[in-house]
Amino acid sequence: MKPNKCNIFWFRRDLRLEDNRGLWEALNCPEPVLPIFIFDTDILKTLPRTDARVQFIHHTIEKLNAQLNLQGKGIRVETGTPSKIFRNLTHEYRISKVFANEDYEPYGIKRDEQIKQLLDSQGIAFHTFPDHILFPKNDILKADNTPYLVYTPYKNAWLKHFNQKKLTAFPSETLLDHIYPEVFPMPALKKIGFHKSPLGVPEANFSSRLLNAYELRRDYPSEKGTSRLGPHLRFGTCSIRQVFRQAFAHSECFRNQLIWREFYSMILYHFPHVSERAFKKPYDRIPWLNHQEIFERWCKGETGYPMVDAGMRQLNRTGYMHNRLRMLTASFLSKFLLVDWRWGEAYFAEKLLDFELANNNGGWQWAAGTGTDAQPYFRIFNPETQIKKWDKEGQFLDEWVPERHEANYPDPIVEYK
Repeated sequence: MKPNKCNIFWFRRDLRLEDNRGLWEALNCPEPVLPIFIFDTDILKTLPRTDARVQFIHHTIEKLNAQLNLQGKGIRVETGTPSKIFRNLTHEYRISKVFANEDYEPYGIKRDEQIKQLLDSQGIAFHTFPDHILFPKNDILKADNTPYLVYTPYKNAWLKHFNQKKLTAFPSETLLDHIYPEVFPMPALKKIGFHKSPLGVPEANFSSRLLNAYELRRDYPSEKGTSRLGPHLRFGTCSIRQVFRQAFAHSECFRNQLIWREFYSMILYHFPHVSERAFKKPYDRIPWLNHQEIFERWCKGETGYPMVDAGMRQLNRTGYMHNRLRMLTASFLSKFLLVDWRWGEAYFAEKLLDFELANNNGGWQWAAGTGTDAQPYFRIFNPETQIKKWDKEGQFLDEWVPERHEANYPDPIVEYK
């Protein structure tokens, strides 16, 4: 017999059963918890039909469902707009509360406000909790309660605020018997309008072995010295608390990279205009050249600068680009070719498996000199010295631009001198 009343937990960018803050809060209530996931058509309609990120989400939910199915439970998966789905759910179930984890992206904030209004009109409480970053949006503020605008002071304040209690886990995996007792059909990828992608998301690796060597190896694109954690943090397949625990134990450098992620998330929340405009508004007046043909050559990795081309080809073929090359290719597009950073940001957003608005936007504005950084306009990455420093033996270039010494390799798209 189905319970008369239930709570809902809404999976979004937190696709795991372990150490999930919102799920844990829901499971600690007396009512059984109906877990749901919505393939949001407002988002899906903007994506290519073979988007590997949708495939990754679908595969992850399939795995979670299989785990729950063993206990006669499951995740109810819907396709449509969240407002329509929730209207239907309120007619079908006697819902007491809805739980979710916070989302600081402009679309997510607007969506959640609409859902809150809908639920409020029916006397249903909507509770959200911080989960994808360690310190929520208003935890790290200056003495005057305004947000930090530069990374280093933010990092210093972050570290002062840090307390091991912040790494307390939320063991949601121990309470799964409190999930609503029903198995739901899992829609096929094709049913939601997508097809199998040739690209796949690599397994996350934040082992002690990798982190102990991280600072020494992370800048060499030919080495496997980075964690490839991006998609897993973006979609919450691993707990940020678990990752920070490893970082504090094994790598200060890796820890600082995670704090960059927290910083950009906070910037996006407090200054949502950055998703469309420069963080520093005077830089909206930069007179970009924006030559379409030049931009397309950059996209294809045909600029005549081997390290730039290698990065773009790696992105196009794998959905991944090494972080040092992200900085180089972004600097090259905006400061060498004078193409608006927003063009490059949008291209990365389409291609990157680990695309996360806050990080992508923050990184592009940092490279273009329009963002929060204290040294905006005179930092330029030299594409030749980057080879000498980080790919001296040419291993990475041999893999991605093997024809660079041949006659058919294009001349440099712009004269460096």
